[in-house]
Amino acid sequence: MDVNEFRKRGKEMVDFIADYYENVDKAPPMSTVQPGYLYSLMPHEAPEEPESFEDIQRDIETKIMPGMTHWQSSNFFGWYPSNSSFPAMLGDMASSMFNIVGFNWICSPAATELETVVMDWLGKLIGLDSRFMAIKEDGTEGDGGGVIQGTASEAHIVVMIAAREMTIDRLKTNGMDDNNVDLVRHKLVAYFSDQTHSAGQKAANIIGCQVRIIKSDANFRLTKRALQDAICKDKSAGLIPFFVCATFGTTNTAAIDDLSGIADTAETEHLWLHIDAAYAGAALVCPEFRPLAHGIERAHSFNFNPHKWMLTNFDCSALWVADSTHLVGALSIEREYLPKVKGASDFVKDYRNWQLPLGRRFRALKLWFVMRMYGASGIRAHIRKHVKEAKWLEAQLVEDGRFEIMAPVVFGLVVFRVKASIIAGNAHDVNKTNAELVKRINNDGRVFLVGTKLRGVDALRPAIGSSRGTPENTALLLKVIKECTTNVLSEHSNQ
Repeated sequence: MDVNEFRKRGKEMVDFIADYYENVDKAPPMSTVQPGYLYSLMPHEAPEEPESFEDIQRDIETKIMPGMTHWQSSNFFGWYPSNSSFPAMLGDMASSMFNIVGFNWICSPAATELETVVMDWLGKLIGLDSRFMAIKEDGTEGDGGGVIQGTASEAHIVVMIAAREMTIDRLKTNGMDDNNVDLVRHKLVAYFSDQTHSAGQKAANIIGCQVRIIKSDANFRLTKRALQDAICKDKSAGLIPFFVCATFGTTNTAAIDDLSGIADTAETEHLWLHIDAAYAGAALVCPEFRPLAHGIERAHSFNFNPHKWMLTNFDCSALWVADSTHLVGALSIEREYLPKVKGASDFVKDYRNWQLPLGRRFRALKLWFVMRMYGASGIRAHIRKHVKEAKWLEAQLVEDGRFEIMAPVVFGLVVFRVKASIIAGNAHDVNKTNAELVKRINNDGRVFLVGTKLRGVDALRPAIGSSRGTPENTALLLKVIKECTTNVLSEHSNQ
């Protein structure tokens, strides 16, 4: 493909993408293919000779499209949103054009410096404390800063490595020699609640520390008291607490942990405090939500995903640390083929030392496009629209009388179930009916959502957050919920 054909095919692909977005709501949001469907449709070896763009495009439409669950459909309410936007796509196109491998400053100075600038922009936009900024108000380099990770799971891993480094440094400062430090590594304990995302457990498995899962309270929150009790038991057993994750907007219910109380304990016990705000962190662009996050200013690290609810195509996970010393110290490996820039270093960050891989894409471009083309006001309007629709859905479900809300509706997530009093039978029958309701809604094909279990209780959890969604889509969701509930309850009563 030469440049002239690329111009032609590129324009055709943009038209194909635009057509997809104009028509995606007409298709069922959930794919219904069976496992292995694509293997039977594809050749079992790569082509020996070049194939045409037309043939590839035809295969996308006839073979790939049937196997796509349409996350960008306005009728997709599953898990949490995975926002896309046209400005972010344009930024990704520019990134693909440059196709850099930006592991250090000299690889492409603009890539490093734009990430430094944009992460400070974003940190200020969500109200982060100045400790997390890379560049101080006087223009000099700060101790902290932000870096774009691929996912919140990667962020968990790197901050737990940094936390381990911090704790080991403290043990050495207190007189422990290297041999004894090696002997006690297996005694390090990380703390999560039973509502913390599975990324925390995976990170602990990777770095090889012990894990303590703490039961959350009646509102599915990790509390100061529960954390203190767990730490006390572990210290009595000769273990070494070193890390705690508090969540701002849990996956199951969007609950907010006792951030201030956990920060108190983290300070007293010398724990690294990480705030996982993967979903709900985007809401902090709106000042009215910031009182809910009191305590994050005392954290060692904070993470949220613009690729969830802030109009930025996957992948873009924003991580800030208040002090990069332990992060960089733990992840830096010097080689002669990785030269350092001598002289002024305020903007010379080797982000390879802030992440697991060496290479990295120019992801700051799409975030830059989004923040410039929407502006702070447009991003706030995007968040507030979804919160308003979620509140409306909550009110409609309560008014119906057959449903109960299982957790406070604070952001765009509504967790509910059919009331036990409406269903004749025992707890098993109630769970079975609600689980069947999830299946019935998704099999209907007009909308898609997922269910969950809250301490053994089946519930439904539609998440409102589509970048193109309207109140009409939320109204359709309500309509389908009501119709399917009527059908499921009717069948249950006739059994």
